[in-house]
Amino acid sequence: MVDEKKSAGHDGKLRHLAIIMDGNGRWAEKHGLKRIDGHKAGEKTVRRVLDLIKEHNIEFLTLYAFSTENWKRSSEEVTGLMRLLSSSIESNLNEMHKKGLKIRLSGRIEGLPLYVRKKLQKAVRKTEDNQKGTLILALNYGGRAEITDAARKIAALIKNGKILPQDIDEALISEHLYAPDIPDPDLMIRTSGEYRTSNFLMWESAYTELWFTDTHWPDFGREDFEKALDSFYNRKRRFGGRKC
Repeated sequence: MVDEKKSAGHDGKLRHLAIIMDGNGRWAEKHGLKRIDGHKAGEKTVRRVLDLIKEHNIEFLTLYAFSTENWKRSSEEVTGLMRLLSSSIESNLNEMHKKGLKIRLSGRIEGLPLYVRKKLQKAVRKTEDNQKGTLILALNYGGRAEITDAARKIAALIKNGKILPQDIDEALISEHLYAPDIPDPDLMIRTSGEYRTSNFLMWESAYTELWFTDTHWPDFGREDFEKALDSFYNRKRRFGGRKC
């Protein structure tokens, strides 16, 4: 069990956890299953992690659920993922609502199939007043796309005479990202042995702590989760500065 009080030298609580859920396909291959079976197994891990963040009083969880690059996968896999996303939202919505979780979306949501958007929008509406935690689903999401979209919004403000180019600063850019009211992630976890962030929260993760594990996402459990938290709470976060 993680003891947050033992984290000598740590600058603050873990409020926002971001996860790159990698390895569903490799897990399926390892077990002689279809790739979609790996994604179904990964869905069970999401439910497990939702219980763990509640247990550890983590306010925000962002899951990299479908990237702008994932459209390059086979049409069979993409269709299967969209159907799984739709059915997962429908089957788990009441439970998440009872737990007091608010569901938020991040990404180019308008690019998702209509039947998926309708389920997502229903989930957002139903949970919008919940206050016991926030689940942010990054869907059709890319960090470069997010910064590009922010730049377009700011360019439109300049064109319409609402701001001047010299008004642009980091705060203004942050205000035009997909979820400007959500704090930057404190910790980012990536499963399945890859050591990169793959275009995920590029702006927001400038000072995010990173933790990698070889465990495939369907096998990610309490032990892995608590190892990640132990690592985080034993780091000293200086944000570019230095304490005397």
